[in-house]
Amino acid sequence: MIGCGGIAMGKHLPALAKIPEAQAVAFFDVALDRGHEAKNKFGTHDARVYSDVYELLRDPEVHVVHVCTPNDTHAEISIAALEAGKHVLCEKPMAKSAADARRMMETAERTGKKLSIAYQNRFRADSRWLHQACRAGDLGEIYVAKAHAVRRRAVPTWGVFLDLEKQGGGPLIDIGTHALDLALWMMDNYEPKTVLGSSYRKLAEQGSDANLWGKWDPSKFTVEDSAFAMITMKSGATVWLESSWALNTLDTDEAKVSLMGTKAGADMKNGLRVNGEEHGRLYTQEIQMSGDFGGNAGPDDAAEHEARSWINSILEEREPVVTAKQALVVQEILEAIYESANKGQAISFI
Repeated sequence: MIGCGGIAMGKHLPALAKIPEAQAVAFFDVALDRGHEAKNKFGTHDARVYSDVYELLRDPEVHVVHVCTPNDTHAEISIAALEAGKHVLCEKPMAKSAADARRMMETAERTGKKLSIAYQNRFRADSRWLHQACRAGDLGEIYVAKAHAVRRRAVPTWGVFLDLEKQGGGPLIDIGTHALDLALWMMDNYEPKTVLGSSYRKLAEQGSDANLWGKWDPSKFTVEDSAFAMITMKSGATVWLESSWALNTLDTDEAKVSLMGTKAGADMKNGLRVNGEEHGRLYTQEIQMSGDFGGNAGPDDAAEHEARSWINSILEEREPVVTAKQALVVQEILEAIYESANKGQAISFI
């Protein structure tokens, strides 16, 4: 485990602890005490805590590496791990830039090691059900999608989330990336044509006493507080993306999509709903997600599903659910949104 902060301690390590075939044998964090804390809670009795990340990567007993560090280090660490013969699961977003993300993918292809990105929302029960329905053709051709990642006042005030240099952006690259990944995955469409984006720092400069994680310092808030985009695909399909940490709205949703197809539509706005027309009447169907899905873990176990699927992809020598090629397209679109917002014009992929 490289990076033993909140995402490692709250998601990766607890999920891996439920996978008998996986053992946590090595830890690194820039704060050595966090590495020891992770080892004491989740490591094997002989697990090692390293003060040098490259020394960890030379450990022959390490076969798989999880990268849970700030965005600007994802590429450097992931590439070094792949070169060292390790399989890599890197936290989202794939990297700080599309160029770095491409280098990661190319290194994985050259070394023959697996590289996946931690888009755990694919593994929720509602996401898996809807994806199955999309692949079965229940919605027909999905030609419009909305990717929702909107918070009213939930700016992360810890760590380096507000640091443009280390993160590469704010809510768009942090939570917008999850919503965009879900939309493209449901549509099975990874060929963008043009991107028109806008970003704002209206509330970032004001501060807020009502923020979920406490008042932020406007002088240290160097990323956007909200970003929006219209993405047109080569197929003619359109994806609308909305993301914010702070926005004056009551219409909040995170890591959810709305899909509109030729046969039916679906959304995650109020539970999972499917809508369409049948026998001359419009219908709305609510899909119940309580209990197990397909004999697997329930809707609250997305992290365990992710970990199990990832480890199985290694043991069974198959492609991970989240491929590096898919994650690269997400990264390229995110970068194009920022570029479009900065230039005030659409960005073309053709």
